[in-house]
Amino acid sequence: FTHTPAIPPDCQWGLFLRNHDELTLEMVTNEERAFMYYTYAQDPEMKLNLGIRRRLAPLLDNDRRRIELLNSVLLTLPGSPIVYYGDENGMGDNVYLGDRDGVRTPMQWSRDRNAGFSTADDGKLYLPVIADPVYGYQAVNVAAQTRTPPSPLNTMKRLIAARRTSLAFGRGSIEFLRPRNPRVLAYLRRHARETLLIVANLASSPQPVDLDLRGLAGATPVEMLGRTRFPEIGTEPYFLSLGPHGFYWFRLERPDTGDELYGIEDTAI
Repeated sequence: FTHTPAIPPDCQWGLFLRNHDELTLEMVTNEERAFMYYTYAQDPEMKLNLGIRRRLAPLLDNDRRRIELLNSVLLTLPGSPIVYYGDENGMGDNVYLGDRDGVRTPMQWSRDRNAGFSTADDGKLYLPVIADPVYGYQAVNVAAQTRTPPSPLNTMKRLIAARRTSLAFGRGSIEFLRPRNPRVLAYLRRHARETLLIVANLASSPQPVDLDLRGLAGATPVEMLGRTRFPEIGTEPYFLSLGPHGFYWFRLERPDTGDELYGIEDTAI
């Protein structure tokens, strides 16, 4: 963020985890590129030019916790989040298709013919649907996930709905808290008179964290997804524990009115 160029006040950065092109590694060192290839693209078919052509779910071994953590970070950092089609419900890829086509297969709407994308003959489709036993349309599709409350799709909908309750996500400032535990990412988002606290465990093991929130003493963190009230912030370090790849979105409330600390936002984008 410190190296990000300034932009006009009426502009916004677009943020994404994956898109329709390869994950380019042109700007990293040879050592960093080798690490990325070893970690995420050991099969030569997964590479293209100096990049990795994979969708988000297979890139992260279809690990729900890691996927949801990264989506949480995407939705809470400054900028306009962009979700590539199919990543909201965990679609896979086909690395054996040419060029970038492996990450551009038909959207998987249902278990119907051609994943509900088209009623045309299979051979007339520009690209074939995914038929993989893990990521194929019989297993991963919008219709099935819509009916399943804890599905990746519905989880993503809840995250987006929570984001839309606050202008601080889209328009607010950011302040990184830099806790002593380097495995935990924590930051404040502020807009007008509203303050949000975001905490994310970047590790695959449970992590404790002490946050210096003395400047917010008297406020009560209310978790935005489950609406659970946490202990009031005091003058001592504020302790939290997070599960593997766990995260919190807190709205800070004033002790006297129950409103968000520094005010309420009525509308959000």
